[in-house]
This record gives sequence, structure tokens and C-alpha cells, in this order.
Amino acid sequence: MSKIGRVTSSAPDKISIEIDGLHVLERYKKSLQVGQFLKVADGNHNFAVGSINNVSGTHLLTSEGDVQWRFVLEITPIGALVVDCGKAIFVRGIQVLPVPTEEVFIFNESDLKLIFSQTNDFNFLLGTISNNEKVPFFVDGDKFFGKHIGVVGSTGSGKSCTVAGLLQSVVGIKNAKNINCTMQKNSHILIFDLHSEYSSAFKIHDDQNFTLNLLDVDGIKIPYWLMNAEELESLFIESGEQNSHNQISQFKKAVILNKIKHNVDLKNITYDTPVYFSIREVFNYINNKNNLTVYEKDSKIYLACLAKKDIPYSDDSLWGEIDFEASTGNSTHKKLDAKVSKEGGFNGEFDRFVSRLDTRLQDKRLSFLLEPKDENGKEYGTKDFDKVLKQFLGYLNKSNITIVDLSGIPFEVLSITVSLVSRLIFDFAFHYSKIKHAEDETNDIPFMIVCEEAHNYIPQNGGVDYRAAKKSIERIAKEGRKYGLSLMVVSQRPSEVSDTIFSQCNNFVALRLTNRNDQNYIRALLPDSSHQLVEMLPTLRQGEAFVVGDAVLMPSLVRLPKPNPEPKSASVKAFTEWQSDWKDASFEKVVKRWRRDTEH
Repeated sequence: MSKIGRVTSSAPDKISIEIDGLHVLERYKKSLQVGQFLKVADGNHNFAVGSINNVSGTHLLTSEGDVQWRFVLEITPIGALVVDCGKAIFVRGIQVLPVPTEEVFIFNESDLKLIFSQTNDFNFLLGTISNNEKVPFFVDGDKFFGKHIGVVGSTGSGKSCTVAGLLQSVVGIKNAKNINCTMQKNSHILIFDLHSEYSSAFKIHDDQNFTLNLLDVDGIKIPYWLMNAEELESLFIESGEQNSHNQISQFKKAVILNKIKHNVDLKNITYDTPVYFSIREVFNYINNKNNLTVYEKDSKIYLACLAKKDIPYSDDSLWGEIDFEASTGNSTHKKLDAKVSKEGGFNGEFDRFVSRLDTRLQDKRLSFLLEPKDENGKEYGTKDFDKVLKQFLGYLNKSNITIVDLSGIPFEVLSITVSLVSRLIFDFAFHYSKIKHAEDETNDIPFMIVCEEAHNYIPQNGGVDYRAAKKSIERIAKEGRKYGLSLMVVSQRPSEVSDTIFSQCNNFVALRLTNRNDQNYIRALLPDSSHQLVEMLPTLRQGEAFVVGDAVLMPSLVRLPKPNPEPKSASVKAFTEWQSDWKDASFEKVVKRWRRDTEH
């Protein structure tokens, strides 16, 4: 063992070490960098393990005029190397603190391999130790993917490549090959891809037998009737209007009545029951109520419309389009010699509400939501619920990776889309888990949702535009792990992401962070023993990350391998392109694609 010095002071959170002179520092300089590990004898044939967080030196002139240096290291104790059944193992925590004068030694390659080697528990290869890339870094796969993960890093730090690399490893893609080519594995991962960059990372040659489930705005099918109360009201009702409470009341009534109308065989239907209803009929109901005029004849009430026959007035009579006759107050209906009134209607109070509903229904960009049809052009109904659900769980094409491409989703329904998809997956996990629990078993279809660029739709601060998505994702953060549903929350601005979500993350992969607010935010989330290493975040290399959490033995700097194939996330080389010869752009192709996106 390579001795470097002795303990001068010892405390539960800090051990000070004096190095045995300048020649020792020079000899082991590479091994005495901040973030490296040292082992300290504890007087009981075991060793405390600590991470270097500070190196300081002082000097003075001797009487002979020479410079005499004194170097002190400060390390944070994080664990111990102990002998168990004749074999050295690493354990977290320190039972016996080293006392002053105890000897301190360099952590060599064999010590690193002993700690980070693959075992039954630590079975997922994340990367290599940053300062010694010969040493692989394994984490506990169950604790890593079975609990929530935070992946943070500034633009250009390698964040997208890190996420793609992690997911490629877990589904079996290595060097553009499918190592599970002959046997489909049971991994289930859904990625919310805001910038359409991840599909390229999971498209490999057809002979590799790997299927990517890509759902873009033209391919995704999300029937509006699967929305819950909050999602429906977010889409169709303006919360700031003076009579919004009346709008909500009547809209709720119309939706429930229409669900009952179209699902006569089902009982206990509520506002949130995921069954078919016709949004066009609900619009007609609200519009007809707004313009309602009636007359009395033979002690019965009829609709005062241009239809030739008498139509008795009831809620069921309002589902179709009705052309009401113009009338005011108690004016006389000349054709029928009857008194016409607006009793029971809204008397134009909902003009703006009706206009908003109509605008939404006419918006062709929302056809994936308001007019979803199957491959035969037929509208989805209650019996198709399982087909819609399989779409997101990868069961239609037996896919391990599902990408929901949000780049073409209109901003006004982005939050609703994220909310609806994530809520459906949560509800599936909940009910499937309950079924397995009733059979005295556990959920055997665990699922992970990856929220890329999370600050864009689950922000710390935001109004009603983000409420639906925040509520759904926060529910998963708080309850999902019990039902086999975990999150990977990815952001370049962690300080802008919902506190509720990041506070539930048990593991963090922190790449280079240059913003001081983001650094402070991550520092507050991590254990005290990691604070000094967090100071290194602004200086990390691309693809280098600080990894901490339940799944790792100790906080470590890790070099993450590049994925193959890579996501389309690289920055454009602006200066290089500017120095090349003039290039003509295909404006026709751009305009054609532009129009196609806006027409669908």
C-alpha cells in the first residue's frame, strides 16, 4: 500500500490529513485531486474510505533560506473497507472514526474495482470511473430504474446522449446492434420527446429485430373522451371568465348525460369515467341551451324551431343541431298561436363559451385529439379503450421503447397531452398492481416515463396552462413507485422544475451545470457529503457526470459512454458552416412540410 500521510483531526463529516512532504504530493499528484478516494486505517484492521474535497498548502522559510511546504487534505468519510468472512468488502457509513496519527493510503485500481465491481445487486454498467477509465462503474439496476431519476445538465453537457445511452443499455442496444435480437425482453419505457431528437437513437437495421413505437402528431391517437374533468375544462373553458363556474356546471352535466346516452349498458358513470361521449353533441346541447326558445301547447312544452313538427322539450331533444325561430320574451308565435318564451335557456349568456367550443372543434391541428380515427377511418369508441392504452404501453407492435414526439403538438394542448398519456399509464399501473396484489403477486410489468426538457411542461411556476401536466406527473412522483411506475426527469434548468417532482428523485446524474441557481438547487437536493463535489459541476467535461443516490455505493464522478446510434441533439457548427461555400435551401420542401403540419 502507498502511504501518503497521517490523520491530524477527525470528525463525523470531515477528516484532516497531513501529507508527508512535497515529494509525496508530487509523486501521487494524480491520485490526490478533488473527488478522488483515500483509505484511512481505523486501528481495527479495517479502513475508512473518504472523498477528497479540499487540498491546501502553506510554506515558510527555514533559517537556511529554504522553502518548507506543509500540505493538508480534507476528506469526507463515506464508507469503510471491512473484512467479512476473510474477504474485503465495502460498506456505507463508518462505525469507527480514525483517530489522529492513523496512517492514510492511496486508493489503487484494485481498491476501486473492489468497490465498483459487478455483483448480484450492482448489476447495471453505467460507465467508468472518471479518473480511472479502466474501472467500470456499476449501479444497482433495481434501485436505479425502479426509483425516480433526475438527469440535469446545461446545454452541450451531453445530457441527451446520456439519456439515450442509459436507455439503449437497458433495452439491449449496443453499437447499433440488438443484443436481445432472438428474445424479446420485458422493458417498457415511454419518452416525452419535445424536440424530436430521440427517434434516431433507437432506429437500427431491420435485421436486428428491434421495433420502435414512434407516436407523432400524425400517428398518435388520444380520444378526448379519455380526459378527466380537469383536462376537459382546461381545453374548453376559460377559467378567468366571470361565469366560468356556470360553464363548468352545464358542461359537466352535458358530458355526464351524453356518456349515459352512449353507454346504456354501464352503471355508475361519472364525469371522469373513461367511456365514449360525443363532443359534437355536447356542443349542440350547450349551443341549443344558449339559444333555447319554447312554446306551450296542450299543457306541454315544445321547441320553438323551424322544424315542421312539434318537438317536445327535454334534455334528449337538444343533442342535434336545432335552428330556433327568432323570438323575444313572451311574443306570440304566429304559426301556432302560442306564447313563446326562453324559459330554461341561457338567453345568450354563453355566447363566448359556445364560440370557444366551436373554435376548438374546427381547429384541424387538434384532430389527433378531437377526431381520432382507427386505421379503418372509424371513430374510437368505448370498446376501443384497450387499443388506445396498448398504443402507449408498446403492446400494439411489441416495442420496448415508445416515443411520444411532442414537437408537432400545439402548445395550447401540450400540457393536456402529457397529462392524459401519463395519467393513463399511471391508472394502468395502479389497476394492474391491484389485480396482482389480489393474487398475492407483485407488478411484473414495471414502466418508466422519461420527461425530456421537463421544465417546459412541469415548471415550478406556471398558470393553468401547466396545471394538468403538473398534477399528473406529481402524482406519479409521489405514488408511482408503489405500482411499478418510475420517472426519469431530464432538464437543463432544474431550478425551474416542480419541487415536488425533483424532491422525490432518489438518484441523480448531474452533468455540467453552469448556472449558479441550478447549482444551488441541486446542492440542496443532495446529501451534505456531496456538497464539495457539486462545486465541480461547472468544470465537468462533456459526458462526465456526478452520480449519487440509493443505487450507488458512494457519490462518484463517472465517465458516460456515447450512445450508438446517437440522438439528433448536437449543436449546429455555425462558424464552420459560415465559412463553407454558399448553399441553396429547398424552400419548396420546407413550405410543403410546413403546410402539412398545419393542415393536420
